[in-house]
Amino acid sequence: MSLCLSSSSNWRSWHPLLNLRVSPYSVIHGFIPAGRANHYMPSLKAGSIVKVDRFEVARCSSMYKIIDHPFLILFISPTIIYEVITGAPEINLQS
Repeated sequence: MSLCLSSSSNWRSWHPLLNLRVSPYSVIHGFIPAGRANHYMPSLKAGSIVKVDRFEVARCSSMYKIIDHPFLILFISPTIIYEVITGAPEINLQS
């Protein structure tokens, strides 16, 4: 799975919050456990494209629903994030 990351955070919650643009017309968000945030944050830069392996998908509770998508991505201990550099298109953050 490859994702385009846009910067967004909810510092009032226990978990950093990410908006993950799966395609130009589809956005899903994800939660990173507070104890793993420092591990993943260097790999998660706004506008970057990354490959994410070993994650979980869960139904989004209406309490946490900030976008119109029924699921969210959960970053778990075995989650691995690789930045995609070779042949990646430039991302226009204005759109």
